[in-house]
Amino acid sequence: MKKHLLVFALFGLCTAAVRALPQNSPVPGGIAVLDLGPQGQPTPSARWADRPLAVVSENGHWYALLGIPLDTLPGELDVAVTQGAAKRSLVVPVRPKNYPEQRLTIKDKRKVEPNPDDLARIAREQKITEAVKQRFSDAMPDTTFKLPANGPLSSRFGLKRIFNGLPRNPHAGLDVAVGTGAPVHAPADGVVANTGDYFFNGNTVFIDHGQGLISAYMHLSRVDVREGQKVRKGELIGAVGATGRVTGPHLHWAVIMNNTPVDPELLLSRP
Repeated sequence: MKKHLLVFALFGLCTAAVRALPQNSPVPGGIAVLDLGPQGQPTPSARWADRPLAVVSENGHWYALLGIPLDTLPGELDVAVTQGAAKRSLVVPVRPKNYPEQRLTIKDKRKVEPNPDDLARIAREQKITEAVKQRFSDAMPDTTFKLPANGPLSSRFGLKRIFNGLPRNPHAGLDVAVGTGAPVHAPADGVVANTGDYFFNGNTVFIDHGQGLISAYMHLSRVDVREGQKVRKGELIGAVGATGRVTGPHLHWAVIMNNTPVDPELLLSRP
């Protein structure tokens, strides 16, 4: 297997031809955009750590999209590429990134220190959500997302979170500061993979956009779609609320790529 060192171009220096791709950000919690070469037959496939990666076409080229876990240390990741009988490996250099800390006070102490019944519920729910995050459908995803709610961005992705003085998992999404009842729209075409009322997430909608690209909308006051429903970019899917573990009403928007939470801002369309 031949190995190549992949050199990344900064998107600020890229031509307009690749502006529809996510922003290239090979850091923990980021997305590495890998140029697989000119389009042709057969279509290439790519894998990292036994996980299939999304492969999309743009301006006559194939690109693989690698979501990098937040706990990844700086170094190199090997991506295996297969095209017909040909196999090769791309080395992705991961740069360090430090995320700030956020301290929050939650009035419902059970949302910070769940009781045994809560823990059993959380375990059941995690099995459901993990299965959703591992979905990998054939559809080629649209990776130019629109912000799902109209409002200012508040808590950014990757914040090191401390609830009531207790360290918890980093913030694996992006918060939009909007009030209860504000409409939430699909950022891109997809299929509703799951809806439910979860202990931490509250009322939630998951959308499968194709090839392991999943988005989630949490703490909703209302869900307006059902599992299996096809949705188009801009279609109403629910309303903002304050369900689950929250300090107040807002939209928590998460994006999953190859079963890895990534910074949603990297997929937002840019002028």
